[in-house]
Amino acid sequence: MLRSHTWRTAANSAAYLLPELRPGRRLLDVGCGPGTVTADLAARVAPGRVTGADTAPEILRRARATAAGRGLENVDFTVTDVSALGFPDAVFDVVHAHQLLQHVADPVGALREMRRVLRPGGVAAARDSDYAGMIWYPRVPGLDDWSDLYRRVARSGGGEPDAGRRLLSWAREAGFTEITPSASVWCYATPEERAWWSGLWAERTVASSYADRAVDGGHATREELRRIADAWRTWGSSPDGWFTVPHGEILCR
Repeated sequence: MLRSHTWRTAANSAAYLLPELRPGRRLLDVGCGPGTVTADLAARVAPGRVTGADTAPEILRRARATAAGRGLENVDFTVTDVSALGFPDAVFDVVHAHQLLQHVADPVGALREMRRVLRPGGVAAARDSDYAGMIWYPRVPGLDDWSDLYRRVARSGGGEPDAGRRLLSWAREAGFTEITPSASVWCYATPEERAWWSGLWAERTVASSYADRAVDGGHATREELRRIADAWRTWGSSPDGWFTVPHGEILCR
C-alpha cells in the first residue's frame, strides 16, 4: 500500500482541487499516508499552513521524512481519525481526503466532520476510486476473480469499494448543498506502468493485511490468492495490457 501511495501526486490524484488552492490557505489533508500529495499541496498554498492527518503513527514518520526531504516548513502531521477530527470548529479553508471514504464505516459522518472544521466559504474535497468500474484488457479470467474478491473483503471490513459513484449522495446526506461532482481516471498502459501496477497487486494479493483478511474471513484460500497473483503477472506481461481506474470527485463549498 505504501508503494501505491508514494506514487501519488497532487497532479495525478488531486487535479480537480488545484484551481481552488492559493497562497495563504489553511489546509487539512485527512488520510495523508506517506505524504507525497500533502507535500505537493503544501508547496501550492505556502506560506499557508498544511496539516497532514492519519491514524497510523508509523506512516506519519514517512510523511514527515517526505516533507523534510523537500525542505517544506509549512506542513505538520498529526494522528487523528476522520470520524472524530481533533480540531476545533471552523479552522481550515480546505479539507482534502483522497481514497479515504471507501475505507470508513460511516462516510457520511466523516464528511460531516470535514464540514465541521471548515471555515465559512471553505471547500471540502474528496476523491475515491470505484472498483466495479475498473476495466482492463486483455480479459485475464483471474482478474475477474480478483475484482469480486477485493470487493467482498472490503465490504466485510465495513468499507465501500465502489465509493466513487456514491460521493455526491454521501455529500448531500452530510448536509452540503453546493457540490461540484466530477470524475477522472488513472491509466496503466506503458510497459513500466504495467510492470509496476501488476507487481504491486500480485504482491498485495499474497502478502498483505488484505490477503490475511481474505483468508481469515473465509473469502479465499492461499492457493486461490496465488492463482490471482499469477493472473496479475500474466496481465502485466502482455504488451497489449491496459488498466483504467475510474474515480469520483466532489468539491463541497
